[in-house]
Amino acid sequence: MSAQALDDDDVSPDQLPRKKFSGKKLVLFVLLPLLLLIGGGAAVYFSGVLDMFGAKKEEAHHEEKPAEEPVIDGPGVFYTVPDLLVNLNSGNQRRQNFLKISIAIELASQQDVAAIERVMPRIIDNFQVYLRELRLDDLRGSAGMYRLREELLLRISQAAQPVRIRDVLFREMLVQ
Repeated sequence: MSAQALDDDDVSPDQLPRKKFSGKKLVLFVLLPLLLLIGGGAAVYFSGVLDMFGAKKEEAHHEEKPAEEPVIDGPGVFYTVPDLLVNLNSGNQRRQNFLKISIAIELASQQDVAAIERVMPRIIDNFQVYLRELRLDDLRGSAGMYRLREELLLRISQAAQPVRIRDVLFREMLVQ
């Protein structure tokens, strides 16, 4: 055997140079498990699995808390919105169509009338903007009337916040 071979065998492990972690090993042993843990945690959180454990606490909390908005079973107060006359969107047709509409809104209480009167210009503006974009076909049939009622209820509820609007009632509706 050569002297070189004997020298390599006689070297203790402490004297051998240590290899550093290469970039591939660092990614494989450190970053990949870290990403898997973060991804798994996010998946559990967004899937709603943790909601089962938190739901019991929330239910107990909600039972102790009284209802924020009282349920009113009595008759409401009706407020008449001024009549609106708008021309409908006719597209490329030369003939203009007009809509005259009279609306009453049902409020939860008499105290809400003053709040509605303060924001009435905003309510009328919201109605005008919406109604002018309607086409004649949008108003056809009971489904068209239902969509119109729901849209007007949504718009008046947003404008009259925090006043609770129960319903929008059509007093008169004329399409010409």
